[in-house]
Amino acid sequence: MRQTTASTCCYCGVGCGVLIEHDGAHIFDVAGDPNHPANFGKLCSKGSTLHLTGDLDARALYPELRLGKGLARARTGWDSALDHAAKVFADTIAEHGPDSVAFYISGQLLTEDYYAFNKLARALVGTNNIDSNSRLCMSSAVVGYKRSLGADAPPCSYEDIELSDCLLIVASNMAYAHPVLFRRLEEAKAKHPEMKVIVVDPRRTDTCDLADLHLPILPGTDVALFHGILHILLWEGWIDRDFVEAHTDGFDELKRTVRDYNPAMVAELCGIGIEQLQRCARMIGTAQGFLSLWCMGMNQSTAGSAKNSALINLHLATGQIGKPGAGPFSLTGQPNAMGGRETGSLSNLLPGHREAGNAAHRGEVAAYWGVPALPDTAGLSAIELFEAVRGGKVKALWIACTNPAQSMPDQHSIHEALATCPFVVVQEAFATTETCRYADLLLPAASWGEKEGTVTNSERRVSHVRRAIPAPGEARADWTITCDFARRLEKLIRPGQPSLFAFEDAAALFDEYKLLTQGRDLDLSGLSHALIDRLGPQQWPFPADREQGTPRLYVDGKFPTETGRARFLAEHYQAPKEQREARFPLTLNTGRLRDHWHGMSRTGTAARLFGHVEEALLSMNADDMRRRRLLDGQLVRVSSRRGELLLPVQKDDSLAPGQAFMPMHWGNRFLKGLGVNRLTLPSVDRLSKQPELKHAGIDVEKVELSWQFFALVEGAVQRRFESLRPLFEGFAYASFSLTGRDRPALVIRAACNEAPDATQLAQIEQCLGLDEGPVVAYDDPRRAVGKRVRIEDGRIVALSLSGETAARDWLKQLWHDGTADQALRRWLLAPLSTPPGGAVRTGKTLCNCMNVSQEAVCAGIERGLDLNGLKRELGCGTSCGSCVPEIKRLLTKQPAVA
Repeated sequence: MRQTTASTCCYCGVGCGVLIEHDGAHIFDVAGDPNHPANFGKLCSKGSTLHLTGDLDARALYPELRLGKGLARARTGWDSALDHAAKVFADTIAEHGPDSVAFYISGQLLTEDYYAFNKLARALVGTNNIDSNSRLCMSSAVVGYKRSLGADAPPCSYEDIELSDCLLIVASNMAYAHPVLFRRLEEAKAKHPEMKVIVVDPRRTDTCDLADLHLPILPGTDVALFHGILHILLWEGWIDRDFVEAHTDGFDELKRTVRDYNPAMVAELCGIGIEQLQRCARMIGTAQGFLSLWCMGMNQSTAGSAKNSALINLHLATGQIGKPGAGPFSLTGQPNAMGGRETGSLSNLLPGHREAGNAAHRGEVAAYWGVPALPDTAGLSAIELFEAVRGGKVKALWIACTNPAQSMPDQHSIHEALATCPFVVVQEAFATTETCRYADLLLPAASWGEKEGTVTNSERRVSHVRRAIPAPGEARADWTITCDFARRLEKLIRPGQPSLFAFEDAAALFDEYKLLTQGRDLDLSGLSHALIDRLGPQQWPFPADREQGTPRLYVDGKFPTETGRARFLAEHYQAPKEQREARFPLTLNTGRLRDHWHGMSRTGTAARLFGHVEEALLSMNADDMRRRRLLDGQLVRVSSRRGELLLPVQKDDSLAPGQAFMPMHWGNRFLKGLGVNRLTLPSVDRLSKQPELKHAGIDVEKVELSWQFFALVEGAVQRRFESLRPLFEGFAYASFSLTGRDRPALVIRAACNEAPDATQLAQIEQCLGLDEGPVVAYDDPRRAVGKRVRIEDGRIVALSLSGETAARDWLKQLWHDGTADQALRRWLLAPLSTPPGGAVRTGKTLCNCMNVSQEAVCAGIERGLDLNGLKRELGCGTSCGSCVPEIKRLLTKQPAVA
């Protein structure tokens, strides 16, 4: 019998409520929870396909162990796996000290998982070498909040989006990264057209389509922009002097700093017009409620902390904090990055927003945990941690629920570090991630829908994540793996003492953890799993004497600093680490695709999520392409100081000259050459230690590869992916992706200077299922051309084109249509770029939720349909709404017809 379980989405930090339809063994569908205050029933294209992700062929199902780097892993039992891990860690600690081991964990973990790992590292092992991939997305926001306001506490609520009359979105393509909140903003703007929306972004993204003002500043110039705005606010008298005098410190020094940031200087430095700058300042200065939203575009910078504080300065100077519709509001990048920060899961933090470098804080936590002391040696942040692994200082590394072999900058160094580390444990739900290949011990973890615990979203709201079905195979919840390992390690390094990890369930972990927050700024002591089930998700602080959460902080003007006053930070603009120069004349920015998340370990298993963008592409300004004589779809070599990648290029009108863009998601699994982060740099912000993933100097040049390859095969996609991907390691260029909806298929694009040998091609054809059966074939050995099309039940199910690939697009469309009539069959192997009697139709899916193609939308526009007509007739834009900005742009191209 089917039933419904309420839970929470596992993608971005919005923390959307999800209703899971299941029968106790399988998940059949998901829907937005209309009662959850984060989303009120809405889901984005990623969240609405959660039930389609997690292909079992991609999952880690059983513990696997190898006893040597050159050996293959073999299945083992949990007892053997964890006993072995405990012995290796104990021996390593005994011989080299506790700082010779490290833990690298994830914003995808639940709060209870985080807490277990922190207690393991600091109380049992005795090391602060525990860091999270939140270091890559939110650590500069943490520093910004702490320095300016006294605590890592976003002061706002999502309802402030509706209550604001001036909303500033900085360095975030909110329409892609946080689409549920963006829909909320769209609706608020429609109801209140007088609301002003300002978007600051070097690219003209879908988010900009909603803006009254778009400031396309030069990458990395945010601090100069904010100082320039404050300069004008001071000049015009748009300052709340009563608030500044009563509730802040440091304003005079800041005034001296911003005095030099006059409109002319700032406009030139940022690459915008003086009028644009003045208009922006006027909107902010005259607003009744000024709200700012930002994400990784600000944080992933060597000046990320300064950018955060400079933006918060604007709120403090105008008194726009602690009241409805106002405040600095960071949008968290992962579902529980906030929970990680709360539990102390960055190397410099401790549970309850304490500091690992503070002796009193260490003493409080040690006493609560019942251990003599916590380690006082500074822990390693993410970049430092992998440098220490590479340098041989860290000899045992435990990685949980994250994929550093895709997400970290300077991937060559990361892969080298993982390959040489004596012992690597990977605790992971998906065995297909790039990091798993380096695991000496692979531990299968439960994933979304299979585990219980809590998460905290961007507005400080704690939700209860409930389990709907058991984990497959022998996969286990993360906290149970961690605690089971810890109990075994205890027997080796503190024998005879009571266990620190005697937890019966996730609720017991939460109940122990929450008391470490009592009396702190984030007080969770009044919360429990049962209370959340009764009252619904709640915002902290929620002390034990409260009956509801706290929607807004600092309403009384008191801040959790030593003086009770907020602080202005006066720091000058500093340029990004890599500037444009003759060898690297372009600036590479990275960001999100609409329908994918992070390294695609989960979304990369759902073929329909590739419908909008199917392959890794480099986007460039048309003028930059023209100067290099590049055409759309041509292969290019992208070079940085750290390495190079080969991939196709495309024109992108959203980019200014001198800039290039590549999505952050493509790693070595999908794009040969270690993916986009082969190019990015490991330089970090001096305070937050967050790397500058958004700004790398590159050069681009055309590549001529004479031998081309294209293949498509449906069925058993993940198994075919695993068998085929290694066979393309010798190619100069190789790209893998999925396609289809009801019939998922693997798509391969590859090229090299010379044709591979016949044995390798035969092996590829065998893996594609093109070596026997109902296969139409053509071979020209002299020109190294070979073609294969497999037809079953009157339709194409697999094809490969070697040496000459002109027909790839229309053959792919023919596969998509599910037909291969007799009239076309004699042309299947012909070198034709278009099918006989017709043109190639676009295969792009514009609306993923309702499966509406761009071709269908354009046809509707040609018939005279406007946006509402398209919604009524085709259904596009009626679910998550992510496709609406793109539909609007298509409508503007044909206004007369529409």
